[in-house]
Amino acid sequence: MLNRTRVQSGEPPKALVGWQGVAADLSSDQRAFKNVSWGKAMMWIFLLSDTFIFSCFLIAYMTVRMSTTVPWPNPSEVFALTIGGVHLPLILIAIMTFVLISSSGTMAMAVNFGYRRERVKTAALLMLTAILGAAFVGMQAFEWTKLIHEGVRPWSNPWGAHQFGSAFFMITGFHGTHVTFGVIFLLITARKVWRGEFDREARGFFTTRKGNYESVEIMGLYWHFVDLVWVFIFAFFYLW
Repeated sequence: MLNRTRVQSGEPPKALVGWQGVAADLSSDQRAFKNVSWGKAMMWIFLLSDTFIFSCFLIAYMTVRMSTTVPWPNPSEVFALTIGGVHLPLILIAIMTFVLISSSGTMAMAVNFGYRRERVKTAALLMLTAILGAAFVGMQAFEWTKLIHEGVRPWSNPWGAHQFGSAFFMITGFHGTHVTFGVIFLLITARKVWRGEFDREARGFFTTRKGNYESVEIMGLYWHFVDLVWVFIFAFFYLW
């Protein structure tokens, strides 16, 4: 009421401090959400719902692993590769993690150059991010093929607890699907940037909205989320 009186009298409103200021900022859509586009808001809502799904998967995995009476397979042995006669534990997983985390850096640079309207650099970085993501999916396919060849199934495996196979294929498969869809949309976004559709604000396919470089940032939100989820999968599934 005091601030409203000040505004009506022409005086600048008095800034609220402490918890009153926090409450005022979060309770007013004019302050917190006025400049947020619907596309970015919908992406955040989607990522929040996806967070719940991945959390349920990881919690289920931890519950199964801690409750099983059969010894759990040793990840260092299951995911090891023999190269040149040398036994290398988790070498493929380490490379996959490095590739995916690196793609998060190229995605961040693509967003930066996108808002600078540097079309060529943005498209090139989006393509590089897509290539890194495709490489990750390719290595994951190799990992699946190797384990299936060694006898791992969703209902059994030769190294111990049978739940290992179902947990592995469910969690990594769900994440790999996210990465695959991300690569597809990265390529679509890169094509739009390369063709200059965001520069001339061309309308998108099946929509009347004008395209802009915010789409690159929205794509970046999704990609960073996928990378972050992999960090948790890597920690809980491969290092535990």
